[in-house]
Amino acid sequence: MKNTALTTTHEALGAKMVPFAGYNMPVSYEGVNAEHEAVRHSVGVFDVSHMGEFLLSGPNALALIQKVTSNDASKLTIGKAQYSCLPNETGGIVDDLIVYRIKEAQYLLVVNASNIQKDWDHITKYNQKYHAEMRDLSENYSLLAIQGPKAVEAMQSLTTVDLSAIKFYNFVVGDFAGIEHVIISATGYTGSGGFEIYCKNSEVKQIWDKVFEAGVDFGIKPVGLAARDTLRLEMGYCLYGNDINDETSPFEAGLGWVTKFTKDFVNCEALAKEKEHGVERRLVAFEFDERGIPRHGYDIVDGHGKKIGIVTSGTMSPSLGKGIGLGYVPTLFSEIGSKIHIQIRKNAIAATVVKLPFYKG
Repeated sequence: MKNTALTTTHEALGAKMVPFAGYNMPVSYEGVNAEHEAVRHSVGVFDVSHMGEFLLSGPNALALIQKVTSNDASKLTIGKAQYSCLPNETGGIVDDLIVYRIKEAQYLLVVNASNIQKDWDHITKYNQKYHAEMRDLSENYSLLAIQGPKAVEAMQSLTTVDLSAIKFYNFVVGDFAGIEHVIISATGYTGSGGFEIYCKNSEVKQIWDKVFEAGVDFGIKPVGLAARDTLRLEMGYCLYGNDINDETSPFEAGLGWVTKFTKDFVNCEALAKEKEHGVERRLVAFEFDERGIPRHGYDIVDGHGKKIGIVTSGTMSPSLGKGIGLGYVPTLFSEIGSKIHIQIRKNAIAATVVKLPFYKG
């Protein structure tokens, strides 16, 4: 089990630590609801240093990225980031990721911790044609997510960069908390604004300490993986391994918006046909009409108790006070307002298909 550079810090704070994607990670500190509320209303900090970072450089770096990702990375200018996915050859998704354009011919790919080796092998396979320089920085870099509506105000004293001027999915390389050349990115997995800070492992403890000093008057809290999951689910953000995987297509998962046919990419011809003909099932969001908590793996049934799908993510929403979830159902049941049921032991709990996000802010 690997540790992040902040593992001893989390343990000293009393965090409950759990194995996650090969890492020893904090799942919670004082409890999921308190941490969730801190992010929704003030500011919270996540150590997500388990995420993977690949640096792709050279004259053919863009061509390689265009081949392996579904979105159109040619639209990226320096200082911009883009959500995308890595399609596989059989209609599914290798991973979802964020692509950052760092320099003219240099890109940072941020991938999920559980898929680091799989993604590296997949991209390397296609790089045999392009010969871009590839470096896996995952073991050497840390990532802090400073999230919440007060993140800008709370962190401004730590940098000369005007944080309020960094637009969503844009980033700046600048000084932060006394460390030079830090990536300050207006991205996140919570839907409540804020930043993600990329730095070297040797720098992250200083940044963590100064972030909490700066945030003390704003009610800043450390936040674990449990609240990260409830926050992302309230926004309907996909979690790889739950809502998307090697067997779910971008169109089934509602990721057609990051699938651009303006270029040639892995399996694009088959995906173009799928877009044209439509899909037989879709990932939908649903809210419970009665008490109950949906969980990953529960059956989705119709009004007669017949299984029609499966829950991929589910929780009790701290913000809404009701059960919410995502799951795959036949297209017939995917319209907003459709009535479905979730089988919880012997009970079929009524639910309604709703439009994302669950949490409107």
